Amino acid sequence: MSTDRLPQPRSAMSTAPMHPYLARELIARAERADEHWARLARMQPADQLVGAGRHMDHVNSAFLARAVADYGWPGVPLVGEEGARAAWRLALRADTRADIQRLASRLMHEAVGRGAASLRQWAHLYDRCLVNADLPQLYGTQYRLGPDGPERQTVSEPAVDLDARRAAVGLPPAGLALGRLRDRLTAAPCFGAATPSVLVGAA
Repeated sequence: MSTDRLPQPRSAMSTAPMHPYLARELIARAERADEHWARLARMQPADQLVGAGRHMDHVNSAFLARAVADYGWPGVPLVGEEGARAAWRLALRADTRADIQRLASRLMHEAVGRGAASLRQWAHLYDRCLVNADLPQLYGTQYRLGPDGPERQTVSEPAVDLDARRAAVGLPPAGLALGRLRDRLTAAPCFGAATPSVLVGAA
């Protein structure tokens, strides 16, 4: 997707979420997943722990699919800022359900134009879909843990206009983002967003 076809974000209304119960469930699921993968990001996890995390992500993907079927994309008007961010987090980790992940990307892209979702967050999800389809990512948001730390996964023509593409969706320069990620992974444990092989949602 070229940057000239990006939706123009509109201001979201600052009102209470229409479905607070859905927001609470999305947030709880995203927080549990964050905590699980953050613990594994700084260790050599046993296969059963990795499997438990992937099972959790798969179950969360099914929950997100049901929510989307019932309500549409869980954007800010529907579930509030925190709930919308949680829905995005669940979509990022829906790697075992590429169909749900791609649907979430399309719906979130539409929601950006309505002011109901974050363009910056959508860019992460769009990249995630590309990486999972074995295609170069567009915005350079997805990383893999290599022997010397995080490594950015393949980017479409990174030397040409990566930073310009990132700026168009509100992301910092690629070099700055990589430095921040390395600092975060070497700092004290915090709520991160990493699987043993791929860093999810890193800027």
